Amino acid sequence: RRQRGRRGLDMLKNLQNSYDVIVGLEDRLAGNPTDPVDSRLVTLAKALGASLVTNDFNLSKVASLQNVPIMNLNDLAMCLRPVFLPGDSVNVEIEKAGSQSGQGIGYLDDGTMIVVENGEYHIGERMEAHVTQVHQSTAGRMIFATLEDADGTAYKRRARS
Repeated sequence: RRQRGRRGLDMLKNLQNSYDVIVGLEDRLAGNPTDPVDSRLVTLAKALGASLVTNDFNLSKVASLQNVPIMNLNDLAMCLRPVFLPGDSVNVEIEKAGSQSGQGIGYLDDGTMIVVENGEYHIGERMEAHVTQVHQSTAGRMIFATLEDADGTAYKRRARS
């Protein structure tokens, strides 16, 4: 908890130094110090006429019930993820072998896993793969793809040297 607090203060200092933004403490507007933290955050946002930025789902719900504008960081991250549909191309570095024979695994910048058929034979290479399926689950998103030659035919398996 202490380490996160220090990191937060460091980030505030970086904001102060990098942008023309006022950073300060407004504890007197946050309500009673014995109130729960979520309640104090909502009270402070209302007093300042500010939006609340959070990744806490419950805090988002409490703030929205009290008409405090919120920005959920998880929702923002979802909006910034690239959208892939079957047939799209994606450039990916094959990092390791998959669970099935011949599969290679790569990752997008946002951490999305890409399972590439015949990718096992290209570990350590950056390849152009063609999306065949996108699977969304509660655990996240997985993209399935295949490698193709320039003429559109599937890569032939080749033995790793």
